[in-house]
This record gives sequence, structure tokens and C-alpha cells, in this order.
Amino acid sequence: MKTYPLQSMTMLQAQQQQFRLVDIICRHFPGSDFLTQGDLGLVPGLNQPLITHRVEQVIADFFNAEAAALVSGAGTGALRAGLAVLTKPADTLLVHDAPVYPTTQVSIDQMGIRIIKTDFNHPDAIKAAIEAHQPVACLIQHTRQKMDDGYDLGKVIALVNSYQLPSLIDDNYAVMKVEHIGCELGATLSTFSCFKLLGPPGVGVITGDKAKIEQVRGSMYSGGSQIQGFQAMEVLRGMVFAPVTHAVQAMVNDEVVSRLNQGEVKSVKQAFIANAQSKVLLIEFHEPIAAQVLAKAQTLGALPYPVGAESRFEIPPLFYRVSGTFRQSDASLEKRMIRINPNRSGAETILRILRESCG
Repeated sequence: MKTYPLQSMTMLQAQQQQFRLVDIICRHFPGSDFLTQGDLGLVPGLNQPLITHRVEQVIADFFNAEAAALVSGAGTGALRAGLAVLTKPADTLLVHDAPVYPTTQVSIDQMGIRIIKTDFNHPDAIKAAIEAHQPVACLIQHTRQKMDDGYDLGKVIALVNSYQLPSLIDDNYAVMKVEHIGCELGATLSTFSCFKLLGPPGVGVITGDKAKIEQVRGSMYSGGSQIQGFQAMEVLRGMVFAPVTHAVQAMVNDEVVSRLNQGEVKSVKQAFIANAQSKVLLIEFHEPIAAQVLAKAQTLGALPYPVGAESRFEIPPLFYRVSGTFRQSDASLEKRMIRINPNRSGAETILRILRESCG
């Protein structure tokens, strides 16, 4: 079995990302302004808290985007906002031929959007679908929806751009792990959850084309729909620490998969690294013991389910079943495979829990 995980940043690259973000913060927060907890309400002339406005400018600059907006509803809310400005009911949306992420599917259904599926792994299939169905926009998930997905995000974006087709990128689980997100590769809009970046629950980011971001802002006129200044500061503080934290996690993934494939745990048939959706270890057993392993692992300290999948609340390793989109593509995976997210743990902890859970 072959997987095509996204290329994680090295530790040096992650450090440089952190330093660059801090440099941008310094340009937007003079003096002691960064020490504030953030303001509230609708500042005249901005119609949002001043600190929120500044944080959005930092995020836009960091991702080399024209604009950015913080929105309610985490990554799901950001995707919904993007769909709302790129489509209207009964419009056709081009998506990958794979199970759509469940929360995104809910938004698509509620908004009355029609979807056309094609295989993003094959450029000719994308061209044929665009020419045959004339979609109004394209939704692309940066991370993998199926284990055999290997498409290059930049190339898919370039292809849809050649048809002048707006693109909406779900960059969840890729931000601060890879060098570039969708809007940096030419997409119309990028979306992601701040909860995956050590930030507060319930806050999402949409960044990219300024005109589209302004349309998003138009739907957030009331004070109650704003992300308040203190929330925005939590977003920014989390983002500063995210690149290096995720680089450490990537190093642990590499070590564990190497040791497992050298036979360190006899019950393990093979191990892979995959973006499913976060970058995780996929562990396949010789026997259908996945349920047994998951039940035992939580008694040994492993987390049994995610809070936000890499949120700041998740410290021990996470041992859980393979993702819903993966299970839909192959139902047999649930009995013989698990996924492990190291979170903040090291290789020794993961291997100890796995070894004892298989016994």
C-alpha cells in the first residue's frame, strides 16, 4: 500500500516561519500593543474590533494574501463563508471524486449546491469535467481524502485557473505544516481552523482575494457576528508556536514509522504516514485487532478521540479509528487499521502504548 503524504517543513523551515510571523507582528503591533487582551465591539470606521483588524492584517501578510477575515464556526464556518461568496443555490461545484468531508457536505446540502466529482489525480479528468459541466467554482481539499490521493495542489489550482474558475481551498491540517497554502499557490480563497493551530475553539480564517473577503465581511455586520479582540489575540499567539510544534510532530511520525517497519512491534504488518486528514501514522495489523488495540490504548494514557485534532488541549498521543472518508472508500480498514497522532508525545511513548495494547 502506498500513500502520498504532504511534505512537512523541516525544523529549520518551521523556525523561519515562526521568525517571519513574529517580524510581521512587530510591524503591526508597535510598542506594548501586543500585550493587550484585545478590544470589543464595532469600532467606527472599521465595524469590528481594532485588534481583530490588526490580527487579520498580520495573517494576510503572512500568507501573502490581499486580505483575511476571522469568522465564527472554525474551519467549517470559513468554508461555508467561502462557498457563500463563490456560489449560489443550484450552482455546480467541482470537487474531488472522493467522500466529501462530512461537515463540508452538510454546508453544501444546506446551501443547495450541486456537486460534480472528478479525479483530481488526473489532469485530463479535471479538464473534461470543467468543459462538460461548466462549474462556477472548485473546492479542493489540501490534505488527502483517500489513501491513494497524490495530486499536487499547486498544479490543480493552476489548471482550474487556466479556465478562470474560482477555487476554494480547505487548508485544514496543512497550515503551518507545509511551506505554502492554497492562496499562496494562486487559489481564490484559503480556509482553515485556528483550533488546529493551538488557537481558540470556534474561530476560522478565510484569506485570499480582497473583493471576496469584503463580501464575507458584509455578512458579518452585527457586533455578535464579530470575532472579538481577545479571541483574535489567542489566534495569533497560537499561530506563533504552531510551526515548530508541528515540525516536532512530523519528526516523531518519521521515527515511529521507521521503527515499526523494522519489526519493532510484531503485531504490526506495516505502517505508513498519511494525511488523513491530519498527518498521522496509519498502522495496519496482521490480524483484525484494531478495536482491541484502541480499547486497551486508552487505559494506558492514549486519547481515544480528538477534541480538535491537534488542538492545544491534546497533549498525549491520540489512538483512534481511521477517518470517515477513508472508511467510506474501504470499509475493511476499520477492523485492521488504526491511526495515531503523536500530538506532543515522543516515539518511545507511542511505541510503548502500542506494544502493550497489542499484547
